[in-house]
This record gives sequence, C-alpha cells and structure tokens, in this order.
Amino acid sequence: MYYTDRGIEELEKRRGEEEVSLAWVADQLRTFTDLNPEFETAVDRLATWLARLDDEDE
Repeated sequence: MYYTDRGIEELEKRRGEEEVSLAWVADQLRTFTDLNPEFETAVDRLATWLARLDDEDE
C-alpha cells in the first residue's frame, strides 16, 4: 500500500458499507475545496475523471 492510500483505506473501512448519491459526494468535494482551496486542482481533476469514466475516447 502506498502512503497516499491510507486515506482511501480509512474511507473504505469507516464508511465502506454506506450508500450515498453522487450529488452528496459532489457537495462534500465542494465543501472540502472551500475549506482547502490549495487542493482545488486535484479535486477538479478527480471529479472530471470520475465524470468521464464511461467515455470510450479517453
């Protein structure tokens, strides 16, 4: 496991059984970005990547 996977592992362990909507996730990403503007680019890239997962061209 990479050091950067720690947060992902914690998320899965603590909240992995929950079901949430993508609207909820988007709201949480907005809140996180408002509180941590230095991560705006990374959050935007993650959101774009998730939004385009089904695109065949990319």
